[in-house]
Amino acid sequence: MSKKIKKIVCFGGGTALPKAVLADLKKYPYEISTTASMLESGGSSGQLRVDFKSLSWGDLRRHLLALSEAPEWKKKIFQFRVGREIFDDGHTGHPFGNVFLVGLELTVKNLKEVLKIAHEFLEVKGRVFPLTVEFAHIYATLENGEVIFGEDEIDVPKRHDPNLKIKEIHLAKKIKAYHPTLNAIKEADLIIIGPGDLYSSLIPCFLPEGVKKVIQKSKAKKILIVNPMTKLGETNNFSVLDFTNEIEKYLGCNLDYAIYNNEIPPKARIKNYKKEHPELLDTVKINKNLDKKKFVGKNLLVKSGSIVYDSKKVVKTILNLCRR
Repeated sequence: MSKKIKKIVCFGGGTALPKAVLADLKKYPYEISTTASMLESGGSSGQLRVDFKSLSWGDLRRHLLALSEAPEWKKKIFQFRVGREIFDDGHTGHPFGNVFLVGLELTVKNLKEVLKIAHEFLEVKGRVFPLTVEFAHIYATLENGEVIFGEDEIDVPKRHDPNLKIKEIHLAKKIKAYHPTLNAIKEADLIIIGPGDLYSSLIPCFLPEGVKKVIQKSKAKKILIVNPMTKLGETNNFSVLDFTNEIEKYLGCNLDYAIYNNEIPPKARIKNYKKEHPELLDTVKINKNLDKKKFVGKNLLVKSGSIVYDSKKVVKTILNLCRR
């Protein structure tokens, strides 16, 4: 990797990014910063956010865990669920990590100190930042003009037709980005976006004031990791180019690279995975005649089972691009 690449900023949600990128990236001697939108409205994070007027800690909790070098007992207790609440995602109880972080936020009342304690407790290699500390929700305007409310409804359609395309994502009100996060982006030599849910995790990262402007001015290499599969209600029938165009539309600038999976798994493997995840539709379409200087197709999947990315393959591809 080029000696010029020292600081890396990663944008994403709490599921795909930690497993597909952070799991292996943290093994390298680079300064890693991660951030998430903080706009969750469903599950444990959403309920705690409403009940206590706190930040939505769910995605950041997973980022902290992904970069943690703490003993396993600390990681396990952070994931341990407490309480009897039953959430739409099928989970019962709140992850202890969410309760711990909300408790710190409400008692310490100093976000920098809260983050410091969390990083020290989990022995985090890197820095995890909220994208914003202001309370807001996202809306989506569908192709028929209907407006739907909240990250959870965009993520898992319950009250609208999931076959309708999303035309636009916007905030309910103007909010500012967290200043230390903007500073981390300014200092970055490499910006990694995704993988993650396009409209409920990735694009919301670029909506707070200040984020797009900083990224547009940045000389950092900008890399998108395209999802391996499309998702009901968000990316029905999407192609590699569709993902890339949408990200560039909300960034207001071009990406340097878009990395995608070009290994199509057997139909039986896809079918079995969809049984576990009925919200997933099919593998992302690969457009013909993609510019090979920008679009980089590789076999990125784990060898068998789930249709998910192998972190070692993804990170190797990223680092090879940065050597160009």
